[in-house]
Amino acid sequence: MILQNEFEVAAPVEKVWAYFLDVPNLAPCLPGASLVGDDGNGRYDGKVVAALGPVKLNFSGVAEIVSADETAHRMVLHAAGSEDRGRGEAAMTITATMLSSGRGTTVKVDQDLTVSGAAAQFGRGLIADVTGVLMGSFADCVQYNIDNQGSGGTATAIRAAAPASGLAIGLRAAIAALKRVWARFFLPYDRNR
Repeated sequence: MILQNEFEVAAPVEKVWAYFLDVPNLAPCLPGASLVGDDGNGRYDGKVVAALGPVKLNFSGVAEIVSADETAHRMVLHAAGSEDRGRGEAAMTITATMLSSGRGTTVKVDQDLTVSGAAAQFGRGLIADVTGVLMGSFADCVQYNIDNQGSGGTATAIRAAAPASGLAIGLRAAIAALKRVWARFFLPYDRNR
């Protein structure tokens, strides 16, 4: 399934681009994610813990930057892993494109996600809503860290994203779903909704 998100960062595109390329400092901004290994060649071992209601999934896998076009400020990252108890697999290709906007940078994120096993039971609508909530937390963390990084050449992860809490994510995703249903029934038709 293809998921699309967009957020703003109040910083120049070059600064946001440099932050995104620094995967060890970017990873703590992904709710529930942690790096456990770095081979030094752009390949990272990591873990992702996600809990939604009674389902808690622990994934272990590998992520790597597949391409990085500095001129277009476009990077492609591929991540794949399996659930630690053998209850499913997930693979995602993430394409992030950064564009200068009025007061900073617009980051467009396209995710091509494939899930199987326990994670697949949630369905596309819930996965899209949960992804939107997680992307909001990710954007807040990126903004905070870019605002507070030292004047040295590399970023220092000042703050990690909030843990991927099932109750908080579930409530925010449910609110997003209710807003979407409300809009479909009571607002004029919009193909992009």
